[in-house]
Amino acid sequence: MGKKRFSSLEATLLVLFLLMTVVAITMIVLFLTGEPGVVTEEPSDEFVPLCPNIPPSDRVDCFPDHGASKLKCEQRGCCWSPRDETNTPWCYFPTNHGYTAELVEQPSSYVMTAQLSRMASPTLFGADIKKLSFHAEMQTNNRLRFKIFDPQNKRFEVPHEHVPTVTNNPSSPISETLEITNKPFGLVVRRRENKKVLFDTTFAPLVFADQYLQLSAKLPSHNIYGLGEHVHTRYRHDTNWRTWPIFTRDAFPNGGTHNLYGHYPFFLCLENETGKSFGVFLMNSNAMEVTLQPAPAVTYRTIGGILDFYILIGNTPEDVVHEFLELIGRPVIPPYWSLGFQLSRWNYGNLSVVKETVERNRAVGLPYDVQYTDIDYMEDKKDFTYDKVKFAELPQFSEYLSAKGQKYILILDPAVATSKRVGNTPYESYDRGTKVNAWVTESDGKTPLIGEVWPGETVFPDYTSQNCINWWTDEYLRFYQEVKHDGLWIDMNEVANFKQGSSKGCVDNALNYPPYTPKILDELMYSKTLCMDAKQAWGNHYDVHSLYGYSMVLASEKALQQVFGRNRSLILTRSSFPGVGKYSGHWLGDNGANWNDIKWAIPGMLEFGLFGVPYIGADICGFFGDSPEELCRRWMQVGAFYPFSRNHNAEGYAAQDPAAYGADSLLVNSSRHYLKIRYTLLPYLYTLFYKAHTKGDTVVRPVLHEFYNDSATWEVDRQFLWGKHLLISPVLDPNVDRLRAYMPDAVWYDYETMERLRDRKMHVELHLPGDKLGLHIRGGGILPTQRPDVTTTYSRRNPMGLIVALDDNKQAAGELFWDDGDSRETVKNGNYLHYSFSFTDWVLTMKVTHAGYTDPNTLNFDDIAILGLPDAPSSISVTEVNTESGANITSTLTNDQIFHDVAKEVLFLRNLSLSLGKTYVLKWEDRRFDCHPENNPTEAKCLERGCIWKTSTVDRVPWCFYPEDYGYTSATPILTSSGITVDITRTKRYRSSGRPGSPHIDKLRVEIRYHTADMLQFKIFDPTNNRYEVPVPLSIPETPETDETKRHYKVSISNNPFGIQVIRKRTGTTLWDSSMPGFTFSDMFIQISTRLSSEFVYGFGETEHPSFKHDLNYHTWGMFSKDQPPGYKMNCYGVHPFYMGLETTTDAHGVLLLNSNAMDVTFLPVPALTYRTIGGILDFYMILGPTPEMVVQQYTALVGRPVLPAYWSLGFQLCRYGYANDSEIQNLYRDMKEAGIPYDVQYADIDYMDRQLNFVLDPEFKKLPQLVNNMREEGMRFIFILDPAISGNETDYYPAFERGKAADVFIKWPRELSDDIVWGKVWPDFPNVTVNESLDWETQVQRYRAYTAFPDFFRTQTARWWHQEIADFYMNITKFDGLWIDMNEPASFVHGTVDGKCLGNPLLENPPYMPPLESRHLGLNHKTLCMNSEQILSDGKRVSHYDVHSLYGWSHTKPTYDALLNITGKRGIVVTRSTYPSSGKWAGHWLGDNAASWDQLYKSIIGMMEFSLFGIPYTGADICGFFNKAEYEMCLRWMQLGAFYPYSRNHNGKGNPRQDPVAWDAKFANASRDVMNIRYTLLPYLYTLMFEAHTKGSTVIRPLLHEFVTDRITWGIHNQFLWGPALLISPALEKGLSEVRGYLPAARWYDFHTARDVGVRERWHMMPTPLTHINLHIRGGYIVPWQKPERNTFLSRKNPLGLIVALSDSGTAEGSFFWDDGEGIDTVARRQYLQTYFTAQSVSSRAN
Repeated sequence: MGKKRFSSLEATLLVLFLLMTVVAITMIVLFLTGEPGVVTEEPSDEFVPLCPNIPPSDRVDCFPDHGASKLKCEQRGCCWSPRDETNTPWCYFPTNHGYTAELVEQPSSYVMTAQLSRMASPTLFGADIKKLSFHAEMQTNNRLRFKIFDPQNKRFEVPHEHVPTVTNNPSSPISETLEITNKPFGLVVRRRENKKVLFDTTFAPLVFADQYLQLSAKLPSHNIYGLGEHVHTRYRHDTNWRTWPIFTRDAFPNGGTHNLYGHYPFFLCLENETGKSFGVFLMNSNAMEVTLQPAPAVTYRTIGGILDFYILIGNTPEDVVHEFLELIGRPVIPPYWSLGFQLSRWNYGNLSVVKETVERNRAVGLPYDVQYTDIDYMEDKKDFTYDKVKFAELPQFSEYLSAKGQKYILILDPAVATSKRVGNTPYESYDRGTKVNAWVTESDGKTPLIGEVWPGETVFPDYTSQNCINWWTDEYLRFYQEVKHDGLWIDMNEVANFKQGSSKGCVDNALNYPPYTPKILDELMYSKTLCMDAKQAWGNHYDVHSLYGYSMVLASEKALQQVFGRNRSLILTRSSFPGVGKYSGHWLGDNGANWNDIKWAIPGMLEFGLFGVPYIGADICGFFGDSPEELCRRWMQVGAFYPFSRNHNAEGYAAQDPAAYGADSLLVNSSRHYLKIRYTLLPYLYTLFYKAHTKGDTVVRPVLHEFYNDSATWEVDRQFLWGKHLLISPVLDPNVDRLRAYMPDAVWYDYETMERLRDRKMHVELHLPGDKLGLHIRGGGILPTQRPDVTTTYSRRNPMGLIVALDDNKQAAGELFWDDGDSRETVKNGNYLHYSFSFTDWVLTMKVTHAGYTDPNTLNFDDIAILGLPDAPSSISVTEVNTESGANITSTLTNDQIFHDVAKEVLFLRNLSLSLGKTYVLKWEDRRFDCHPENNPTEAKCLERGCIWKTSTVDRVPWCFYPEDYGYTSATPILTSSGITVDITRTKRYRSSGRPGSPHIDKLRVEIRYHTADMLQFKIFDPTNNRYEVPVPLSIPETPETDETKRHYKVSISNNPFGIQVIRKRTGTTLWDSSMPGFTFSDMFIQISTRLSSEFVYGFGETEHPSFKHDLNYHTWGMFSKDQPPGYKMNCYGVHPFYMGLETTTDAHGVLLLNSNAMDVTFLPVPALTYRTIGGILDFYMILGPTPEMVVQQYTALVGRPVLPAYWSLGFQLCRYGYANDSEIQNLYRDMKEAGIPYDVQYADIDYMDRQLNFVLDPEFKKLPQLVNNMREEGMRFIFILDPAISGNETDYYPAFERGKAADVFIKWPRELSDDIVWGKVWPDFPNVTVNESLDWETQVQRYRAYTAFPDFFRTQTARWWHQEIADFYMNITKFDGLWIDMNEPASFVHGTVDGKCLGNPLLENPPYMPPLESRHLGLNHKTLCMNSEQILSDGKRVSHYDVHSLYGWSHTKPTYDALLNITGKRGIVVTRSTYPSSGKWAGHWLGDNAASWDQLYKSIIGMMEFSLFGIPYTGADICGFFNKAEYEMCLRWMQLGAFYPYSRNHNGKGNPRQDPVAWDAKFANASRDVMNIRYTLLPYLYTLMFEAHTKGSTVIRPLLHEFVTDRITWGIHNQFLWGPALLISPALEKGLSEVRGYLPAARWYDFHTARDVGVRERWHMMPTPLTHINLHIRGGYIVPWQKPERNTFLSRKNPLGLIVALSDSGTAEGSFFWDDGEGIDTVARRQYLQTYFTAQSVSSRAN
């Protein structure tokens, strides 16, 4: 075959093909290798910009440089559309510029990455980088970082000192916060909880060239604050096309838009009135500009580095600042003396003039701490020298000042002269610096760059070089040894240069003349600074210019550490960068003596608060220009409240120190007055700096940070706050004595008059003559004070005080931080004192929370002022709480120590001498015991009762109250070794109680019995009449404790009025003192009051309480069992007249009133407690603990230890009212198995009953018995509901009723009235009716509900009948494993009886006194039986339902429990709704028919903790709520919490959607499975706790205070709880939470999920809590048994067991394990169980 010959055309095509192949292969290689591509020019004729109709406000400028035209715009591939609006871009970006996102990945839940490729389009300034990398990470729940960078070429990144040390702690998936769009690339940052868009870059393209980087983002609001450093004439930014350059510059802050000394690419955005805010920080130090536009949107243009953004998300503006400062470093606490007033000027001329200035200001008594000298002290303005002619005595100047308690600060500039010193001697500082190459160099990296500053020709230290830092430190130490001083002021460090770049000029290159220059001052990069191609250790000056001041601060900090050692000292810098506040303060630069600059200083200070530099102020009276007296006077007033308060002016202008205006001038007098106020409040200001240092709080605070929900505050910037509580409203205009100031929505007090302002949430006109400014204290704050002096050296020796400003609720709080004021790291080292102050319930608590410092001056709190107190107390007691010995000392203030200004409503307490460093409690004694607790008291009614009428403006304070001696008097007591007996007689000088039908019982007997060393009983009764007494048996020792030395209490009797006092011997604390006025004992109204040992009281129920600790501010709680869903102050299902009191000594005691009549208790702030009951007797039992846990153990020993539930009953349980048929239950069971969710118990509510008849199966549930059998064969258990009411209207034979009637088990009328049953109506329907459920409830009850009879469970025949009915049900209808008894308050759907006519005494239905019960106006028989119904006790005694109503559920429980055990032969479980003390011996309890709401979620914890006190540990709430539709997030959070209820059941009501775990979605089911697996893993531990409750009476759900009672923070915690001693549960209890603020007491705590020691103790801790997570912590020192979980306990009990060993600090741990067959009866009593104890000790601890 011959060779092929190609035609010329073929040859040409072949060559072209080969060329194209080469190009293609090259492109493929580039693609695969990722080698960078740089676009220098792109053919614009191939690019067509897409220019849709973009709103003008959304346009992003495509031609930010000068000279835009249509042609030039189109050459950039942009859109041209001229507008007539000012500043709106005519040339703007199309929608097809930018980059595309490729390879978007999530290497972990918290990280997102992408590769970006530049879209084909023309370039703006050339050198676009074609391939970029995008990296984003959720560093914490509230901090998102994203970087865009060149993956192939390392570009400059800021070498920040602090940021790399910040720990990341993510727990929220990044996908919940960040979204990426691909083409063009953009990102959207959302708020996780509501998906609100915060930062959206998708509306404009990314530009990333070598020297031009641009990113734009839409924002959610116009409330933008920050960016700097500039003069912003208003704090809230103008978003009407304002561009702000950022690049450090020595320039005058004269109000233009030019760049100033610092570099702050950070802003905060307030989203709306909710306060939700976020911050944006660009970590980039290159020259840049930021444009704000009306969209609202922001555009960043920077000319180097990378795009390194941090998005910081908070719920309030303060939260955002906290997040920012956590990132960049929280600010230093300045030395205390630096908070004093300071004087300075440039060029005093000589030291004599300086001293004259000092002396004249001392002479006028001006508070004044610090004197400065500017560069004029130097020899020819050279650093590290002093003028030995004009300032010859400068080495002695510091000593001169310190003799009067003052300090000296001098200045150093960075630039170092190259010239010789006077006399042509060597300038050794320069020579030593040159020797070590300390200087910034020219572009060659060798030749020092020469410029010119104050001393002439200079070089510039390179503070980024370690050689330079060492040189600077050495020079500073040398100079300090020559001239002593106390702090350092560094200036000119932008860096400033009087030459343009250098003495040689700057070469023409891309660094000195970049393609684009931001709109910086002069628009020349090296103007008044160094050439951009100069070299420093960190890089080109082009990149690090704005870090010059920052690096100088870091170097100076090293130098000051070397010189001052352990002393804090002070740095003040002009140039700054984020993070500088960690070491330095700042002043606002070289302002002018004019009225504009006095105004503009406030926005400047507020911004530096955002930037983390709270030690901030402006030059008071202005730097440049002569300061007129009025201007300087007004400036001295406001400057007294600058954190950095310094008067400073410039060379050549008139002196402006205060005394220069005349010794008796208005300016001097006004300045002295406000500086004295400043010095008075320095403890408050110093504490604010502590909070800034430890939390990141702002010090000078924008009003909007506290009142963000008021849009009127968003632009307030002529006023500012110190912290939360001090509002400063200065006069900032000439010739003004009236100021229009805004007073936000709070109580405000004039600081100087202490009077309360009438107006709020509005502008007010303040009269402020020439010597005044507006100063107001916010109600709710407690401000620590100190008597002022002329220096802080002296003032720190003076007595301290408090200003207590009450809010609307008559409450206030505050704190004090105190250390020696000068040492470094006192917080870190613990060398400080911290107080927490609170005023609530008329108690002022001054609590030492950290005692690491003792002040050598033996300081006292002498004076306290309480603002907003309309009434003077009768007396005030002061208790010194001795935390070491436990022996408190209480005294009463004398009359001359108390002064009440009635007109101003201010109470002054004087000459207190309360030692700093000790804890004190001051209690207001105003013994108003309510004489008219009924509604609508009047003066006439009050006086008729012989009581006192006095009105009060304080909420809930009774106006009608008893005289001091109202009550009974005692005869001579009969004392025996076992108790006291005494007869008492009513004081008849006062009238009747005003309750007809309830005659007084004039003579009573009191019996006190000493049962044990820790328990006594006191009983008050009528000795002549046998009144009703509660038939609940208690476990009382057969023999009393007769040995007085063994008893831990002593008892005394007071005579007039009669009272019993019980005192704890060991501490002297009075636990009970009923010698309070108002003791009443009448036939149907009994009242007794007692003083409490403290305000810390827990218990009483069953009522929904909003907190575990009771509020003692005159709150009343009724108790009477009722079918009443949980609600505020609604009496619910059970009655528990038991409380636990905590004493200030951290001891605890408990008190039970054994009385079952309707009653209420009222708490008083004295603190005191009033009991009121409408029958029976007073029968009190007191137990003395002394620990909270021992109180519960002793109480359950008295009333009966809790039942040990079956093991399976600790599994998860499902129920709903509204299953339509047995198929629904079967399907649910199938779905739960498929989802793998552990689950042990299924219920049937009354739906399974035919017409709601007990023991009768509905046809729709005919297959239920077989389903029950099938489920039980697979290890499941089944519980059925039984109500007590039995239908009496059946047409067919109904065994339950007929046999009950025959046995006479139903409640009837008293025989003398009728022999009929007392009929009610409950759930059973009439036979043969069809219920129309669309009718209203009352109509349904009337038409459809059958008559029902109520068994009298007190009777033995009733127990036998009940047993028979249950046995028949079990044997003949369906098997079951437990019983749920409901509606046993008892509940009825009619009031009293069917016809509403209760027979007998009407006073029993509507007694003379009606406690504050739900629907009390309808009588006691509302929703229950007639009170005159008769019941018969087991001993045959006949009693009225009036007396035993609240015992019905108690009487129902034991027969049910006995029947269950006897019939099934196994332990099982009974769950009852109505309870009374000792119900826990037989049953558990659920918290009733709650609602699907967030507040019920958190209140369930309170309810469980209360039932722990009541001795019923097997408790829980209906998970996800019973009433109403459950919401997804709430239900999931409830599943997490409910997994740690001892009784863990999801249950909801009829008519609502399903809420079981498989009713939602896979995410919900998976999260439920995961948390239930944790529960099942820990069931061996929970079962062991139940065993300990059963045998010892210990709590299972345990309040933190039970384990950490010495930590008073735990006394108020009810949103966390413990399982026993070892497992801490900290659930999310509010909507939208992504982290939980939880308290970790003093122990080592391990995160259950990670097994890591969290390293936090004795403080609140933010715990990341994503939606699928609950916070669990294991306490060090404990061993917790566990078992591999399965889908039910039948299976899990077969799995291997394990131990979690959590070592304590000492390397030890211990625990125990209880195990039996899980369902046998009386296994403990029969000792058929295993109990094992574990101990562990680490090898290292043994070695020690």
